[in-house]
Formats: sequence, structure tokens, C-alpha cells
Amino acid sequence: MSVDKTTILIVEDEPAISELICFTLRGAGWNTVPVGSTAEAWEFLQHRTPQLILLDWMLPDQSGLRLLSRIRGDRNFNEMPVIMLTAKSMEEDKISGLDHGADDYITKPFSPRELTARIKAMLRRKSPEHAQTSLAIANVLLDPVSCTVKIDDKKIEIGHAEYKLLKFFMAHPERVFSRSQLLDKVWGDHVVIEERTVDVHVLRLRKVLKEAEGLIRTVRSVGYMLSEK
Repeated sequence: MSVDKTTILIVEDEPAISELICFTLRGAGWNTVPVGSTAEAWEFLQHRTPQLILLDWMLPDQSGLRLLSRIRGDRNFNEMPVIMLTAKSMEEDKISGLDHGADDYITKPFSPRELTARIKAMLRRKSPEHAQTSLAIANVLLDPVSCTVKIDDKKIEIGHAEYKLLKFFMAHPERVFSRSQLLDKVWGDHVVIEERTVDVHVLRLRKVLKEAEGLIRTVRSVGYMLSEK
């Protein structure tokens, strides 16, 4: 499984639907992790942080809404984009899902194209660093599809960690992030890395950016930001 790709957790107990969703999402270039119960979903979340969860309403062990409430009640996951999959077209069910913290819902049966479009829109809104569109700031261009960075139209050599850091900064320009926030957002809160390692990666990133290194600013006693100003 590619670590760089967006990972989507699919919580769906009907094998045929789960398979169709996996096939559709892999075709769109995403990693998929299918599970058939809320217990399996929660177990997965203890080890990995997906970029989005597709959550079925009706599950064998407990309802998807119960899991959604648990996700929203956990500070590690309360910002996680969640799209509910529901066979229910009743208005009050949709309202109930949104009240429990769902970001969107899709009523079954749905077309693969609609599912892909809704997920893309959600990722763009919630996690700009996972969008598949190019990011450009000053003379730096980052292409997430080919995972390449160009300065003044010349491709540069960049390490995996520095690439992820730059991508995150470029997706959130003019915002200051503390070292712990960068650890959490860039490497995931389950990765054991010390905060001072962030400084090392920032140094390396500035080195590869050469004359564009000034884009990465140190904000004294807070952290770092990417700024053109």
C-alpha cells in the first residue's frame, strides 16, 4: 500500500457493495481499506489515520451512527471527513446523520461517478494537502500526481519527508503551525517522531529549495509557516 496516496476506510458489511466501492476508488487512484463492522473500523483507526471514512448506516455489531459519535468524540479524529452511506432516503435519517457529525451522505444505490465526485469535493474542502491538483507558490510548483517539485520550471531532487512537509505547507499558506501540529498533520499522530525532528526536516527542506528557502519562515517560539510576504 502506497503511503503517499490518500487512504479511504470503507465500513460496509455487504461484500458486493464493498467490492464495488473498492474497485471504483482504486480506479480513482486512492488506497482502500474495507472493513465489515464498527469494531474492525475502530481497531484500524488505532493504528492508521485515513484521510476519509465511508461509513454505512446499518452494520452488524452496532449502527454507523454510534461509530460516528465515537469518532467525533475523539480529539484525534474529530476533524476526519466522514461520508455516510445509507439505503434510507428518509429526510429525518439524513438530518440525524448530519446532526451526529457526518460531513455528507450518499443514498444507495449510487453511481460510481457520483461517489468519486463527492469524495473528491470532500477531500478538497477538508484536506487540501490531499487534493490531486498542482500547488504553486512564488516560483515553486508541486505536482501531487507525479510527486515532483519544480523551481523555475526545473525539477529538483527532494526526499519523501521533505516533499510531504512542503506539500502540507503549500496547501496551507500563510498559516503558522507548531512542531506538534506538523508532526500530527504531516506524519500522523501514530508515528513516533520527536518534535526536534521537525526542525531537521525544515532545515533539509530549505536546503533543497535553495533560493526559494525564504518561503519557509520560522515564527519564534511558535513554529513554522510558508509565506510569500
